[in-house]
Amino acid sequence: MIKKYTDFDLSARNTFRMKVRCALYVEVTEEVGFPALDWAALPQPILVLGGGSNLLFTADYPGTVLHLAIRTAPQLHEEKPGEVLVTVGAGVVFDDFCAWAAGEGLWGPENLSLIPGECGASAVQNIGAYGVEVKDILADIRAWDRLESRFVHIAPASCAYGYRRSNFKTAWKGRYIITAVTYRLSRDPRPVLDYGGVRKALEEKGVSTYPEISGHPRPDKREGPAAEGSGRGRSEAEAISGYVLTPQLLRETIIGIRRAKLPDPAEVGSAGSFFCNPVISREHFHRIEAIARADNGPDYRVPHYDTPDGIKVPAAWMIDQCGFKGKRLGGAQVYQNQPLVIVNESGSATPEDILGLERQVIAAVSAKYAIILRPEVEHI
Repeated sequence: MIKKYTDFDLSARNTFRMKVRCALYVEVTEEVGFPALDWAALPQPILVLGGGSNLLFTADYPGTVLHLAIRTAPQLHEEKPGEVLVTVGAGVVFDDFCAWAAGEGLWGPENLSLIPGECGASAVQNIGAYGVEVKDILADIRAWDRLESRFVHIAPASCAYGYRRSNFKTAWKGRYIITAVTYRLSRDPRPVLDYGGVRKALEEKGVSTYPEISGHPRPDKREGPAAEGSGRGRSEAEAISGYVLTPQLLRETIIGIRRAKLPDPAEVGSAGSFFCNPVISREHFHRIEAIARADNGPDYRVPHYDTPDGIKVPAAWMIDQCGFKGKRLGGAQVYQNQPLVIVNESGSATPEDILGLERQVIAAVSAKYAIILRPEVEHI
């Protein structure tokens, strides 16, 4: 089914809540709608929109905004040792998929819980959080090929996935429209815990994180009912102890961490993380360390992560060090709890408010650390 609306208000279709319009808004709810679309007759250019969660409309859009509302529920269609393949419609809210997987006891997307957006967009953006990227669990992508006017299956290995990038955003931009995504999940425990305080948050709840598999509490945590449960089955004793790590428990922990730091898009307009975390050379990192220790004392340690390409320094830390946490420009604000996020704090911020604050942040970080921050949010 295809629905069309002219001169459409996009305020409710972007999480930044920019008050902009498009010439034509088209919503497709089934794959069969694609062959019937007269692409040449649509106002140009054409923008494919997911949940509108990772973009900033800088003005009214002169062409067509196409929304994929294909919401086919998760379908488990293949299972073999250590692997479960699940296909879901591109228009399904990604966090709803995460909730479904956790409820089914399937491991894979739990660290990506509460990331706004839809499943189709997850494969375009290569969303990531807490040590996991969606490329780690992708098995197949089904899409409409506008060039060849047919449905195709795309192997994730061909997508050139990297940190918040893919061929869908570069070499293939505008060619493929994703209609379904197949994720590779697991019934075997595969938790990723050593990022963003996840392990600490779990251990504060009394959850065993060593070894990192469900059903193996730490020896020093064996006390109370669990310690006395040697005559019962392992799962029963550990269920009483509360120490079993499950996808649901890890998902709830991730959600708690995110909610403590990030604004709720239902309450405050934003596009999530606004800037990418830069990866720099070790020599450059040493220069940043010298600046930080001059500012904060000789024993100060700069937060960072080693990667195969260099050292990743949190953009949020640099923005905070430049004094921008909580800073406002018009109706826009650098979020008080997480300076990596710019919010529509007033609810009536204009695109220029957001852009102006973005420019100020980039200029300040460049002047202090000789790093040019790159926006993660797509500007339209």
